[in-house]
Amino acid sequence: MRTVLFVGCLCLAVSMAFVLTGCGSGEGEEEAITQKTCPVMADPIDKDIYEDYKGKRVYFCCSGCKMAFEADPKKFMKKMADEGVILEDTPK
Repeated sequence: MRTVLFVGCLCLAVSMAFVLTGCGSGEGEEEAITQKTCPVMADPIDKDIYEDYKGKRVYFCCSGCKMAFEADPKKFMKKMADEGVILEDTPK
């Protein structure tokens, strides 16, 4: 009985170590989230509709969303940063 209890506690301790350190779960690893949705409407992006802003390329679902972005780019850049979206660099 003691062996079973000891093994159970050992398993629990190892599991907690993995959870707390983020091992095995992908947590703690920076995962790049590339832009897949429009920052204005959250619809899928159209790679033909974009705006280059401060060295980054921002894609939109339609030209109306591009105009909304142009009116207040800081708002949408902050939104994407808060969501962890990594934008492409503007091509040189």
